[in-house]
Amino acid sequence: MEKFTTHVGTVAALPYVNIDTDQIIPKQFLKRVERTGFGQFLFYNWRLLENDQPDPEFPLNYERAKDATILVADENFGCGSSREHAAWALQDYGFKVVIAPSFGDIFYNNSFKNGLLPVRMPLEVVRNWEERFEEGTLQLRVNLEEQVIEDDQGGIHTFDIDEYWKNMLIHGLDEIGLTLQYSDHIAKYEQATQ
Repeated sequence: MEKFTTHVGTVAALPYVNIDTDQIIPKQFLKRVERTGFGQFLFYNWRLLENDQPDPEFPLNYERAKDATILVADENFGCGSSREHAAWALQDYGFKVVIAPSFGDIFYNNSFKNGLLPVRMPLEVVRNWEERFEEGTLQLRVNLEEQVIEDDQGGIHTFDIDEYWKNMLIHGLDEIGLTLQYSDHIAKYEQATQ
């Protein structure tokens, strides 16, 4: 997993509440077993029209959202089914950070496990960034080590994060990588119990 310390990126905003994992990655695309290749299907039913052309009304299709690596969304993002593919699709599309006032619990944990940083921000901050995205380009600097987000107008916002998840992201570890750090202890235990 890639290490995450600081990220500077352009924002795309989805000002919708209760975006569920079925919308993030629709069920018909869950046949793949790899973690890659899901980005093309991200928000498929919203992003594309019936003729598979981009819907110009959908925010991810705006020119200012091109190459965005930070997604700002409204309350209860990632609710719904326990679909790890949702985090995979967001990452494969190019997002490194998702910011919302609240998240579905399973999506929140799946994000960390897959190297995607979910950040809880107060509703008024999120709404401000959503409005600024509607007006033009917005850039944010996300510093995980200091737990601070700076916007391009000088606003500084702190965020809370569990120390366990923070350390895993900073060191680029998933749960298997974390376990492998103790391989010497595991080997000694196995030898002692034979």
